[in-house]
Amino acid sequence: MSYILNRMTAADAPLTVDWLVRQYGFDREEVEDWVQHLHFNWPLSVKALDGQGRVVGLLNMSDYRIEEETPLIATEQPALLAELNALRYTAVFSFIVSPDYRGTRLNYDMLMSIMPELCANYDFVFVPVLHRLKTHRYWQRWGAREFFRDADCVYYWLRVSE
Repeated sequence: MSYILNRMTAADAPLTVDWLVRQYGFDREEVEDWVQHLHFNWPLSVKALDGQGRVVGLLNMSDYRIEEETPLIATEQPALLAELNALRYTAVFSFIVSPDYRGTRLNYDMLMSIMPELCANYDFVFVPVLHRLKTHRYWQRWGAREFFRDADCVYYWLRVSE
């Protein structure tokens, strides 16, 4: 299966909204608000296109802060939050691969396409994963470590610099 990886721009916001609504069943208005206000890092985000130009994968990165995702950490683990916020990080907002491309190298290639920039500019990648998703083991295989959990998600950090 062949594909081309391209960086995203703010013009890809409607595409991102459609994929998030379709994949996760989130409310469209809520997702549109997230895309508008959660500091998407469009130049670091990646979309994969198949040979016919159809989108087959999205890796959306965001520079939102941990406490924007889980305000509970500020009251339950303020020292941990301060320690993490003292480091440079970006977040995986969403990582979606179409069913036909699951189990291929696509997710690996998408992540590796930005890894040099991640390693050069960040200490870690913040990865929130909804409890109901199957991607916990995926991120753990990459070396991501859990640092917090709440009613919605498990929160991981993936060290990308030494």
